[in-house]
Amino acid sequence: MPNDLITHDPMISQNFFLEIDGEVMSVLSSISGLDIEVEVASLQQVGKMGKIQMVRTLGNQMKAPDLSLTRMAPADSKNDKLWKWFNEIRDKGMLMGDRSKSRKNGSIVIYDTTNAEACRFNFFNAWPSKISTDQLSADSHEPVKETITLQCERLERVK
Repeated sequence: MPNDLITHDPMISQNFFLEIDGEVMSVLSSISGLDIEVEVASLQQVGKMGKIQMVRTLGNQMKAPDLSLTRMAPADSKNDKLWKWFNEIRDKGMLMGDRSKSRKNGSIVIYDTTNAEACRFNFFNAWPSKISTDQLSADSHEPVKETITLQCERLERVK
């Protein structure tokens, strides 16, 4: 048995980006919701001598997460691609017959300290449902951040 349990350097969560349709859209300062989860089906049944038993098994679908992306707020929201996407959906809605116009596929890509791709999460049929700007304070010296909530239909880790 080896003395060292750690044989590879860990990924460091400081260098990650948002890609939409293969194009880098934004540097991110944090992300949550990278949860890959399957549905659990529960069945209650009565066993021998009337004892109630709970059976839990794999359900029939994957659960779709909400991705919460935080980044520095752009100085000009009118020319920012994420704001344009959000405003188009908010103002025009989503056409029922053409999902490809408003929904997009993308990735959260994590890079190592040499800037080589270390990890990739792909999401599918996503759309922004909310953009929140941080609380502002005259006492603060921090950059203004905003959080974008993406609704997606599927998430998978491919690397």
